[in-house]
Parts: sequence; structure tokens; C-alpha cells
Amino acid sequence: MDNHFGDRIVRAIEEKRVAACVGLDPMLDRLPPSVLASCEIDDEFDPRIRTATNAGKAANAILAFGQGVIRAISAHVPVIKINIAFFERYDAPGIRVYHKLVSEATQAGLLVIGDVKRADIGHSSTQYALAQLGTITDPRMGEVVTPDAVTVNPYFGYDAIRPFVKLAKETGGGIFVLVQTSNESAAEVQGLTLSDGTLLCERVAGIVQGWASDESLIGTSGYSCIGAVVSPRDVESTRRIRTLMPNCIFLVPGFGAQGRRKEEVAHCFKSDGTGALVTASRSVIYAYHEETDKKQSGDDWVGAVEIACRNLVHAVREVVGN
Repeated sequence: MDNHFGDRIVRAIEEKRVAACVGLDPMLDRLPPSVLASCEIDDEFDPRIRTATNAGKAANAILAFGQGVIRAISAHVPVIKINIAFFERYDAPGIRVYHKLVSEATQAGLLVIGDVKRADIGHSSTQYALAQLGTITDPRMGEVVTPDAVTVNPYFGYDAIRPFVKLAKETGGGIFVLVQTSNESAAEVQGLTLSDGTLLCERVAGIVQGWASDESLIGTSGYSCIGAVVSPRDVESTRRIRTLMPNCIFLVPGFGAQGRRKEEVAHCFKSDGTGALVTASRSVIYAYHEETDKKQSGDDWVGAVEIACRNLVHAVREVVGN
């Protein structure tokens, strides 16, 4: 189908000629001083004090920042990943800004991944799915644009994933299931060795591939609307996971500030250079903190983000040999 998420992401990557994604994780204490000042946020501002005024000011600041990031990256990468955690803490104003940025990123031609990591049992998971991928109407905003895809947690099994899959099929959306994450302690659980010698994350990879391989979920590209979050922890395990999941596009975190190397990331791709989307967040969106980028962009923080985005594009193209 023309609206199949796997096909749409493959086309978007082909159009921009790079399998790169920028993550938007706006932390108030790292935003440019000019953005903070424009929203009346000074050294006395305490975001821990939850008042309507404080939430409104913080939400306005992350909106302005997010809009600047979208302007900086939209011509260079096909996808933006927006982490809802950095918006939820600012209550209703923060959630409205999250959806506004999803809408503006969509209008700018970007595919949007909502980094929400949701799942639950029974009806609870259905409600999460409707909130993240369904049609929403807000009295202030009208019909709300939801992301093209979201991240989900497989720990509850397929019961928790099914509502997301159902909505993805209906709307042309997608999901990325957590398989191997980039945080330091992930191996405490994901790296457990099972009785047959396989790692837990590898067993999860096989299970997710079983979900993804349903013919009704696979597009003309050969990829499913069910993808996987896979951060390369070592070359051998990454190779095994890639082999186990032929129908899944990998969302690959950890490249950039978290230190995943090019040669590690390369094994997330298939031999034809497809099958993965490399994402970087802090190394791009906070580039104006780096002396090198400051010298090139001066006081133009949006320009610094754009320079860092171009550097990411160049690095990812080197990974896949383009």
C-alpha cells in the first residue's frame, strides 16, 4: 500500500540520501540564552515549582527551541524523533507543544517518531495506542497530528503490542520495539544468557521478527511496519540480531554523544545499505555549546545545529559507504 510505514521510511531515506534521524530532547537548562530570555526565564526560574505560569513559560521555551531545530534539520535528514518525556513534565502546556512540534515537523516534510516507550496490559495498552497513534481533537488546537511511528516496550508480550499494530495498519503508522537499548546498564537484563546460549535480547529479536513477518504488515520494500530499536553493543551480537530480523528497520540510538562507533553502527545495516536509521540527539541539538560550532556559527544557535546536522549526515553516509 502507498501509505505503508516501512515503504514511506525507505522512500524518505532515498530522497534525502541518508539514513539519519535527529532526536529532539529539549532540556531547559541547556537551551540557548536568547530562547530563555524571550520566554522570561532567568536564573531565578525553578521548573520544579509546578505552577501554570512556570509550565507555560517552559513550554514556550521548548516550543521555540523545537521550531529552531526543525528549521535547521528539515532540509538534511528524513526523520525527527521527539521524546515525549521532555514535554510531559510541563503538564498540559508541554503536551500541547509536543503535538504542535509533531505537526510542524510533518509540515516541514519530516517523518516523525514519537519516542514514548509505551506498553501495558489489556485496555490500558489500547488507551496508550489511541493517545499516541490515533486521531485526537483538542478544543484549542483542533485535530491534533500524531507521530508517524512510536517506540514501544515488548516486556508485556504481544497483548501489549497488538493495539499499536492494529492502529499502525489502519493509519499507515509504524512502531519500533525495544530490543537492545543504548543505556549503560541495559546489559544487566538484555545481555542475560539463556539456557541455550543465546542472549535475552537475541530471543526478543526473534520474537519481534515473528510479529513483524505477518504478510499483512510487510510493504513492497520488504520491510514491516514493525521495526526495532537496536543499539550496537558489540559487533557479533549486532550481526546476529540483524540476521534474526530481516523484515525490521532498525532505529539505531547511541551514535554521537553516547559513543557508538561507525564500525559498530555499520552492522545494523544490511549488505545493500538498507534496514537501519541512525539517530543522534545531544550531539546535534546542543551543538552551540561546542567551541568548534560556536566559531563557525557565531551567535546563531540554529546555524550551529544545522552544521552539526550536516556533520551527522556526512558521518552516516560514511557508515553505509555513500
